[in-house]
This record gives sequence, C-alpha cells and structure tokens, in this order.
Amino acid sequence: MASSPRAPGPDTGESGDADPTQHLESALAALRREWRAGFRDRIAIGVAQTALRRLRPYTATHQASTALASLETSLDSYRSLGQEARPDALKLVAAGLESLRPDLQPLSAPPAMVGKLATAISPGMGATPATASRSRAEPRHRPAPSLAPSDPVTALPKVGPAVAKHLSAHRAKITTVGDLLGLAPSRHIDYSRTEPIGAALRSAPGTDVTVRGVLTEIREIRTGGPPRVQARLSDGTGWMRITWFSAYIARQIQPNDEIVVSGTIEADFGPLSFTNPEWEPAGGAGLSTGRLTPVYPLTKGLHQKSMRALTRAALDATRAAVSDPLPAGIIARFDLVSATTAYEDIHYPVTWADLGRARDRLAFEDLFLLQIGHIRRRRDRKRQPGTPLSLAPELRDLFMGTLPYRLTGAQDRALAEILADLGRSEPMTRLLQGDVGSGKTVVAATAALAAASHAYQVAPMAPTEILAEQHYHNVRGLYAGLPEADRPVVELLTGSVKGVRRKAIQAGLISGEVDVLVGTQALIQSGVEFARLGLAIVDEQHRFGVRQRADLTARPDTGAIDDGVAAIPAERSGIYPHTLAMTATPIPRTLNLVLNGDLDVSVIAELPPGRTPIETRRYGAEERLEAYHLVRGQVAAGHQAFVICPLVEESEAIEAKAAVAEAARLQADVFPELRVGLLHGRMASRDKDATMTAFRDREYDILVATSVIEVGIDVPNATVMMIEGADRFGLSQLHQFRGRVGRGAARSYCLLLAADSTPDAEARLQTMVDTSDGFVLAQKDLELRGPGDFIGTRQSGLPELSWLDGSFDTRLLDKAREAAEALLETDPDLSRPEHQPLARRLAEFWFKASPDIPL
Repeated sequence: MASSPRAPGPDTGESGDADPTQHLESALAALRREWRAGFRDRIAIGVAQTALRRLRPYTATHQASTALASLETSLDSYRSLGQEARPDALKLVAAGLESLRPDLQPLSAPPAMVGKLATAISPGMGATPATASRSRAEPRHRPAPSLAPSDPVTALPKVGPAVAKHLSAHRAKITTVGDLLGLAPSRHIDYSRTEPIGAALRSAPGTDVTVRGVLTEIREIRTGGPPRVQARLSDGTGWMRITWFSAYIARQIQPNDEIVVSGTIEADFGPLSFTNPEWEPAGGAGLSTGRLTPVYPLTKGLHQKSMRALTRAALDATRAAVSDPLPAGIIARFDLVSATTAYEDIHYPVTWADLGRARDRLAFEDLFLLQIGHIRRRRDRKRQPGTPLSLAPELRDLFMGTLPYRLTGAQDRALAEILADLGRSEPMTRLLQGDVGSGKTVVAATAALAAASHAYQVAPMAPTEILAEQHYHNVRGLYAGLPEADRPVVELLTGSVKGVRRKAIQAGLISGEVDVLVGTQALIQSGVEFARLGLAIVDEQHRFGVRQRADLTARPDTGAIDDGVAAIPAERSGIYPHTLAMTATPIPRTLNLVLNGDLDVSVIAELPPGRTPIETRRYGAEERLEAYHLVRGQVAAGHQAFVICPLVEESEAIEAKAAVAEAARLQADVFPELRVGLLHGRMASRDKDATMTAFRDREYDILVATSVIEVGIDVPNATVMMIEGADRFGLSQLHQFRGRVGRGAARSYCLLLAADSTPDAEARLQTMVDTSDGFVLAQKDLELRGPGDFIGTRQSGLPELSWLDGSFDTRLLDKAREAAEALLETDPDLSRPEHQPLARRLAEFWFKASPDIPL
C-alpha cells in the first residue's frame, strides 16, 4: 500500500484544509463540466455536492449557513428536473456560490476565477454547450503572473534552469513564453466523453473515455516485470483496474483520493481496464482529462503533463499582453477568431469546431504574413535599376537552326515569357519550372545568349560540382553550332578548379572575356568578380540558402571591363542582374504562391516527343526476387541500376547506416558478381561527386543510395531505379527518383518495393504506376499528404509555417493573397499607426528565415 487513507470523511464537512476556496472552486468547476456535458454528467453533480458539504464548517454567519443549505437542497433536487430547466438551475446555484464567497472564513481565497452570473458556468447568458466556447469563462485555476510573449520561459512559475534547458533543447527551440504559445500540438485526443465507471465497462475495447471516482486500493509492484502501480477506482456504479508503469505514481496518489482518469479502454485477461492513462485530481485544472487533450512533441526530460502545465501557464500569463497583428477589418471580413482565442483553442479547445477555427486563423496569419513579404520583395526588386537584354530575332533564329530538334510548344511559351522579361528595364525575377527531361536547359541557354549578345555576363549556379560540370558540357554543346562571332565563351568554376586555371578564369571574368561562367557556390566566393553580370541562373534554387542566392543576384553591373578592379558594392550599384531560377520539382499551382510568391512562374508541362517511357512496376515483399532478377538482367545487357534505401525521417545518420548495411548485403548475398557502390548524405560533398562520377563512368554496376540522389546528374546508361520502402516516400519524391533513369535510348524501369503498406500508401504507389506526369503526381501528393513535402526544410529561406498541416485548405491561400494585396495598396509600407503590430510581427516572422535579407 502507498499510504494511509485521508481522514476525516466528506460527509462531516471536515476537510482538514484551512482554505475553503478550493472547495468553492471545485464546486464551480464541477458545474461547468455538467454544463459542457449537456446537463447529463451525474458524477459532476456528485462532486459539486461533496464540495458543498465540505464548505459547511467555513460559513461565518447563520445567513451563510442557511444559504449553503439551500444550495445543497437545490443540487439534491437537480436530477429530478427536466432537461430544459437544468441550465437556469445551474446558473442560480453558481450565483449562490459566488454570493457565499465573502462569508467564508478564513478569507484567504484568491480572486474569483468566475465573474458574473452569466459567466459563472456558461460563457454567455443563454449559451448552450454547442456554442459555449465562443465566449469563454476565465481559467479556473490560480492565475500566472502577467507576462509578455518575449519574456523568457524562466519568468513562468516553476520553470528553473533545468526545465529551461530541456525546453531550449526541444526541436522547436523554446526559449520564450511566446515560443510556448506557438508550440503546435501534434494532435488532440478526445477524452471529453465522461461516463460512470459502470457504463464505461460496457464500452468496446479501444474506446477513449473519461471516468471519475475514488481510489479504493493502491498497490506498488516491483516483481514479475517492470515496476508498476496498480489501483482500483470506484464511483458507486462499478470499479475499474488501472495500471501505471511508473513507481513515481505511488508518491502522487493515496487511497480515498478522488481523481479523474482518461484513457483507452483495454481488454485484458480480466475485466476491462486502463494502462498508463492520463489522470488528475478531481476539481483540478482539467488539462489532461475530460476534454480534447493536446499531445505535444517532446524531447528528453519533458513529459506531456509538464508541457500542458507550461502551455496553460503561458496562455494565462499572456492573456492581456498578446496583441493581434491582423487588422480588425481583415478579421471581420474573413470571419476569423482573435489571436487570443486562436492560441487558447489551438491548445485547449472545447470542441473540434473550435480547434478547426483556431487552425484556420493561425494558418491564415502565416500565409498572410508570407504573402506580404513576397509582394514587398517583388515590388522592391522591380524598383531596382536593370537593363534591357532583348534577343535579336535573327540571332534567335540562327541559334534555333543549329539545334537537332524543335522546341515544344511549352518550351516556346516559357522562352517567350523569359525573353519578354529580359527586354524590360526592370530586373527579371522568374522561376522556370519543368519536369525532369522537359528541356529547361535549352531555354536557359537561349536566355543566356540574349545577355551575352549585349556583352553582359551570365552566371548559372548549380548545387553540386558534378551537376555544374554537366551543365557546362551541355551549354557548350548547345552553342557549338553557332558561328564563332556569335558563340558565347563558356567556362566552369567549382571548388576543384584551382591554381593557374582558376586565376585565368577570374582574369577573363574581370576583363569581360568570359561570357558564361557555370559553377557552384564558388561563384559567390571572394575573389570572383564579374565585369558586367546581366543574368543569374540558379538551378534547383531550393537547394541554396536565401543568403547564397542573394549574394549572386545582388551583384550589380559595375562597368568595370578591362580595368582590373573588383565589383563595387551593391549600395554603389549600377545595373542589377536579371534572375532566372529553375527547378525540376513539379509544384502544384496552388502552392506556387506559397513557395514562390515573389517570382513570376513559367511552366514547361510537356516532354519532348520520341522519349521512351519508363515502365513503373509495383512489387510486394514476396516478389523481391523478381525485382532482383530484372536488375541482374539489365546489368547483363550492359546497363546499370540505382537502389534507393528506405526513408528514415528520424535521423540522417541512421539512414546512412542503413544504406551501408544494405550495400554490404546486396554485395555479399544478392549480387556478389557485380560491383556495388554507395552514396549517402553523411558523405563529404567531394566524396559524393567522386562516387557519382565513378558510377557515370561505369565503375559500378549498382549504386545504393539514400534520398540524396533525388536531384543528380544524367547517367544515360542507368536503366533501373529500384526503390526499397517506396511507401515511405511522397509521390513527388518518387517521381524525382524515377527521373534519374530513362535518360538514354534504352527502355528503363522503376521498381517500387513495399511490404504491408497502408491503403493510402497503396493508392500512392498505384498512382505512380498509372501516370508519369509530374504535375499530376504533385497535385495528388498535395491532396494525399498535405503541403509538408513542398513546405519544409527543403525550401531554404522560407519562414516556418507552423500551422499548415495535412488538412491545408488552399482557399485560405487565395484569401491571404487577396488580403495582402488589398492592404498594401492602401498602406504599402505599413506605416499607419493601426498597422504597427502587423509591421512588428512581419519583421519577426521573416527575420527567423532570412535575418540578413531585408523585406
């Protein structure tokens, strides 16, 4: 047994507590639960009756004693009332309890948590449980000190250095009170269904339910398995066994304690029971039981109960300090809840509808701030001085005549949009979006030809050395048919180019002799100075940080041809370069405003004719040998194969370790006669490039890789892409993997291996088998998985959009863009006094993503 029972019993009113306020608050809290339960919670009324009996010794006057007795009589007769009469009865009892407060001795109670009669139980006169959450009562526990969201977490009660250290180590990097407000629960569990234990025992196993009762037995068990505490909970209608696998629980509860328990009903060898349920003292704050209970992402040293206590304290402490950044007109126009209500309901909603409205409000705010930033950045770029770099029609015709093919209609349209931008005096900021193999390179090369024809230089930047080398050879090949007088001089600059060769390239760049310099991040390193940079081309732009992209595109034309001096700084700038970003990742139209709202977008949505389609096949666990047989047959025919290891989201290190093990297994047990290479994200960049070069040069027959291979070089001889654990990847990523093969004339295959996948995963894989259209797959991926694959760490420089989840409603994006455009029409710089909270929030929102880049 844990400890002796409490004494004396409740019927005497002898609580042993010198402060009657807790009994008064317990009674009011129970009445609120009865209100939210729809006037059917018999246990809540019983708790209220017990609390009233415990108040008897504290009535200071005869009048107070009489009033208390009258309230007890009212509660005794409550159960006999009809449903329609119960709301008024509860309000009268609550009002009577409030009137008793001054007559209770000793008068050491904290200020009332419930104010007027109308809000003692319900948030508004005549409110119903369905609408009660729209205007809430104040919290029913002791208030935290008033704090600002910017205050450190240590300003909250019971948060010392140790807790603060755990919070700062959280993946959300929680250091301020506001960080706790913005910590999105990963989910909510519905523990709002409160039942007598007898009724709960008739529930089906797996049902989430809340019960309330008295602990009649507690046993601490330290033999026959891990330490655990077993307890029996009774309420007069039945009893239930509860098991906690934590000996610490025995020090927190005692026999005769009245507690509330929420959990999932389990079927064991005996009667139905709870294992490791949530629990709280009856009449407490109600953060973990009897409600929609938040579940937070945790880290070592933090637990759900402590996180709930912290978020509750943060909400209470900042209630008066949270300023709403959204203008009142926008809140009214789009029927949004206030910021205070949104933060309350995202953590502790009363109903699912409340939670949905809170998510919509916070997601709208994220998108609204994002769109304001996009629009202002786009506007500011357009204000910079540029120079027209039109392509002469005769030069365009000459170049097109040297190509062994005709451009597709989609390529022609994209090129026309780009050339129109280049012909203007304001800098172009455009994204060229096209599926793998759609022909983006020739479009970009034509744009580069336009710049070079005006003696302006072009800087195409790729994320890896081997991809930069590929672009270099491709561009030189495209220009090879031009007469020497019209042919741009193309050079390559990467980290591997050193010594005399590097100095010669730098000299040619400063003199203006080099027209097109293809490279990696080496293009933005010190010592690399362009004489007249007219066009910056950033390939797979999401692979670069916002600072890196800005370092390239903010270089103005200096007019420094032949003078040997470095480019002058941007603040003394002359002409700012045009910018063309490129990506092979198809992005649904609705998300382009999120990811690229500051760019114009050109789309190449068709592939050149004559390409051999890639055959996609689905294999189950029992069909693995068939997949191996196909790989062996393709290698025997002189081809090569990729093998992608399953995605491990928790850790790149674990993923790399799995890839090492898989490569060793395939080499030893499956393909001992073949040459197996390995590529993973933990390798140094130079080693990755060396491995890819070796594979391209046919030094390996099979390359085992992690998702690092998603964007890579052309290996025309590779005809098989075998993806292990294909159900773990999104459609867009699977499509990128598939695009690594099919680059040559031979028939290619994409093999999707997955065992025991879910129906949703099977639907994704079947979609891959059915279509090769990257834009169709991207839209389907958005519908099935939400925007997470598009909006995340892959999109460097984008602010964190904490409140966009799998249920992201793209209509919110349209509303946010509309609101942002309308607001900036009337107040472009957000200088009006009523927009100062918005201006401050906007700066904070974007600063975290790109602190060095002003809006």
